[in-house]
Amino acid sequence: MRNGILAAGNWILDKVKTIDRWPGEGNLCNIVEETRAPGGGPCNLLFDLAAIDPDLPLYAAGRVGDDDDGRFLFDELRRRHIDSRWMIRSRSAATAYTDVMSGGGRRTFFHCRGANAEFNPADLDGVDLPARFFYLGYLLLLDALDTDDPEYGTAGSRLLARMSEAGCRTVVDFVSEAPEKFRRIIPPALPWTDILIINEIEASHCLGRELRRADGSLDWAGLIPAAEGLLAAGVRQLAVIHFPEGALAQERGGAPVYAPSCRMERSEIVGSTGAGDAFAAGVLYGLHEDLPLREALDLGSASSRFNLLSPTASDGAVSLYVMRNYLKECEFTPIPEIFQ
Repeated sequence: MRNGILAAGNWILDKVKTIDRWPGEGNLCNIVEETRAPGGGPCNLLFDLAAIDPDLPLYAAGRVGDDDDGRFLFDELRRRHIDSRWMIRSRSAATAYTDVMSGGGRRTFFHCRGANAEFNPADLDGVDLPARFFYLGYLLLLDALDTDDPEYGTAGSRLLARMSEAGCRTVVDFVSEAPEKFRRIIPPALPWTDILIINEIEASHCLGRELRRADGSLDWAGLIPAAEGLLAAGVRQLAVIHFPEGALAQERGGAPVYAPSCRMERSEIVGSTGAGDAFAAGVLYGLHEDLPLREALDLGSASSRFNLLSPTASDGAVSLYVMRNYLKECEFTPIPEIFQ
């Protein structure tokens, strides 16, 4: 029986700078705290999963530079007992990094792609692992994987096809990029994606229709058609759309499942970097353990909530025991009438 999760893609050193206010263009704010922390989709996901269940087999794949930042990331992998045999040290590029400006529950990223731009399907040639899931993140931010492929549309789609044929269920996440990049890179990947976990902004870019109105409110009635649209576009098994108010999941051939988010006061939020990855980690753990879909979404919500209590992408992660105890007593956001 297959067991565990292989996560590949962006490995980043986040330089998180907590600021005292959000300045307008040309204005000044103060950096009140600075933290160096691991980041990137597979990194955040694996580190969160290592906290949720230390006995879950976890495997890392990607590229870092042969530099101090890369050694820092390898040290963090060892500390969490994550198998790093498919991590490559680049001799030609530095470790990717992001300056993260975080304050008041908001964040903005200034990113240097570094060695991540070199990660390509050949890096996983010969991979033979018993992992149940293969996670890839983030498409639209991996230059070599985002290039055209004559057979599969993109190199990223080729990699997903290969891992699917190797017996893994594929899980995909991507970043909020320009809509024109979505139209070129994302459609070829969806037919090789078993599980898609994205936020409402990314779903809007995929489908070409907004899920938030001009006043910032969520188009609740548009969520189910959006999830169905992602399945119609090629997602093979499950489409999950998450947003601050909650999450909606739609299985192929099943009924939509809505889960509200754990209620938080804005004053409680220390940082939101990695919150979406923390949500994905909770959901993916639930799916790995064959839990009911609503319970998997609740784990995602709890995982995201603990992430928001930390300025970094994964230092807020807690165990499954802590999350389950929290879910017994937490207050959820109100459920919209459309889902009652």
